[in-house]
Amino acid sequence: MTLNYRRLFVLVEGEDDERFFESVARPVFENLYDFVQLWQYSQRKKAKVNSFLNSIRPMQASGEADLVIVADLDESPCVTDRKERIQNSYRSLSAETGSLTRFRSSTRVLIVRREIESWYLAGLSDEECKRIGIVSPFSNTDHVAKEQFLSLMPNKFAAKAEFMLEILKVFDHETARTKNESFNYFMQNFGIVMR
Repeated sequence: MTLNYRRLFVLVEGEDDERFFESVARPVFENLYDFVQLWQYSQRKKAKVNSFLNSIRPMQASGEADLVIVADLDESPCVTDRKERIQNSYRSLSAETGSLTRFRSSTRVLIVRREIESWYLAGLSDEECKRIGIVSPFSNTDHVAKEQFLSLMPNKFAAKAEFMLEILKVFDHETARTKNESFNYFMQNFGIVMR
C-alpha cells in the first residue's frame, strides 16, 4: 500500500493571521497533512500571488496538495461576496468548466467573520478575560473588528502582538467554537471538506 505525501498551502492575509494559524490551526492541519506552509498574501503584488498559486497548481492537479485561502469578511455584505472578490482578485484560483468559473476543487476559501481579532477574542474564557485584564467578556465575537479588539487591550501590553501572544497561550478551542460562528465552522468542517 502506497501512502500519498499530502501538502497544504495556507494563504493568510497578514502577520496577525499567520500568528493565529501557526499557534491554533497548524496542529489541526498537521493531523491531515504531511507538509503545511503558511504564506502571507495581502501585502504582496497580485502578480507575485498569482505566480505562487500557479507554482502549486500542478500539485493540486495531481491530488498532492490542497490550498486554503483565509480572508476576513471585513466590510463585505456576505461570505459569498467576499469569496467572489477574492476569486476576481486572483484569477489563478479559478477552474473554468464550460461557461462556469469556480474555485478548483482542491481550493477552499475560509472567511473569518468579521476579522481575525474576533477569533483571538473568542478563545478566551470569562476567567481568562479577567486575568488578562479585559473587563467585559464577550459571549459572541462574530462582529468584533480590529478597532474594538484594540480598545480592549489592557495598558500592561506594549503592543498588539504582545497582547495576541498572551491570548494564544491560553486559547481554548471549545470556548472559541461557542463564541464565534466562523471559527466553529472551521473546526467542524476543515477535515471533512478538504478530504
